[in-house]
Amino acid sequence: MEKLKEIILEAGKIIKRGYQEDAKFDKKSASELVTKYDKEVEEFLISKISKLYKDYEIVGEESFNLDTIPKKAIFIDPIDGTTNFVHKIPHIAISVGIWDGKPIEAIVYNPILEELYSAKANEGAFLNGKRISVTNIDSLEDSIIATGFPYAKHLMGKEYWWVVDSFKKLLPKIRDIRRLGAAALDLCYLAEGKFNGFYEINLKPWDVAAGILIVKEAGGSVSGIRGEEYNFDNQIIVASNKKIHQKLLENLGEYSGR
Repeated sequence: MEKLKEIILEAGKIIKRGYQEDAKFDKKSASELVTKYDKEVEEFLISKISKLYKDYEIVGEESFNLDTIPKKAIFIDPIDGTTNFVHKIPHIAISVGIWDGKPIEAIVYNPILEELYSAKANEGAFLNGKRISVTNIDSLEDSIIATGFPYAKHLMGKEYWWVVDSFKKLLPKIRDIRRLGAAALDLCYLAEGKFNGFYEINLKPWDVAAGILIVKEAGGSVSGIRGEEYNFDNQIIVASNKKIHQKLLENLGEYSGR
């Protein structure tokens, strides 16, 4: 774990350099951006981490092109929050989650704010080396919930209406909603106690692979929309401090998509 932290801290220097520049970007879709720094950070991480975890396959956002997710995998999101990065909003992170059928190690690092979240299975969750835990809030009305919106809005059908309907159902029942644009950090903020819950549709494995373990090791819950154990085939992820989980599920409502 310590060697992995060193690698990720080094990769953070690339992001810091890019953050000071006017980042040029390309479009992966109508609203999803990618910069040369996404690619540079991913290439750096793959070159270093593949030597450290030789029995694992790398699943990187910018390079993975297979249909099947391997059991022993390292999920890399080089810049979670690329749009924030381009617009100089400091809510961005490197996210690395190591799975062997289930999550075993995780690091999420925001190099701009110098926040490094980490977790190892059965050993707790930490922010900059200090143990963190979810809140004890047990009512929705006292809860702040984080969420995000899918990039491909122009392609959305049922997903779009579920996002709109869930927002309308939930907002009157809670203290407020936050949409900060980086799912990995949203999950870490839940683990740290800044948020009480989180939900989102159409995320990719590299968006959540690290955050899932950090939430669980901080005492939280992660599931699909029906309360089932979450896996990467689930279209919707729901996470919470555990105490509001069932209430959150009930107020998000069912989803009849794929």
